[in-house]
Amino acid sequence: MRTLDTSTLVFDIDGTICFDGRTIADRIRSALARCIEAGYHLVFASARPIRDLLPVLGPGFETATLIGGNGSLISTDGVVRARASFDPSTFAALLELSNRFQAGYLADGPWDYAYTGPDGHPIRGRVDQGLLARQVQVAELPEVVKFLALGASDMHALAAAGRELGVTVNHHLDEGIIDFAPGSTTKWEALRAAGITRYIAFGNDLNDIELLGNATRAIRVGAHPSLDDVAHTTVGADPESVAREIEGIADSVLL
Repeated sequence: MRTLDTSTLVFDIDGTICFDGRTIADRIRSALARCIEAGYHLVFASARPIRDLLPVLGPGFETATLIGGNGSLISTDGVVRARASFDPSTFAALLELSNRFQAGYLADGPWDYAYTGPDGHPIRGRVDQGLLARQVQVAELPEVVKFLALGASDMHALAAAGRELGVTVNHHLDEGIIDFAPGSTTKWEALRAAGITRYIAFGNDLNDIELLGNATRAIRVGAHPSLDDVAHTTVGADPESVAREIEGIADSVLL
């Protein structure tokens, strides 16, 4: 039997193992199940809040660790807690910036959310798919762990202004979204705080740079150029290619 030097696998969700915004293909699910059989601990680390991870993952991953909000939320043994949130003055400044640049927004609390963007925006269809939470006014959220600005009049200027506030900014040009997270919160920072420093990671986008850059083995899904310098392996952005790569990791232990 040949074993790898790490027993934790970390997966981004959207664009990495979920390609329609709603489901994980059965082919990938089977490959993930083989990794559990091989003794791997699975971690799913996403920009989504925990609330929006659960319907996509579905049953079968009850022992997995879930990291949401790009590191601002964590769920272990089914218990969700906020790891980081915006301080009131910083969040007030973000709201002022969204008004100045005429942006709608999605503000996530630990569970519930506030939304002012258009009903037809693609992100709206990925929010609370399982009808697990409440849409409330932003003032009703006990704390805000993630803030998405949608359709600003000047996306680049809004992103730059957000960085001046000292928050983490991920600018998704292809979706017309700017993702703000508290302080220096990242998926990698959340993993490290949880005591996970050796792992194999799958990711596809700008917000996976630190996740892949600190991995024992880093697998890029697709061809995002921001990951050129951190990926050890690149696979196609489709269920078959991703499933084969996951199965190869499981087989290196099972065979």
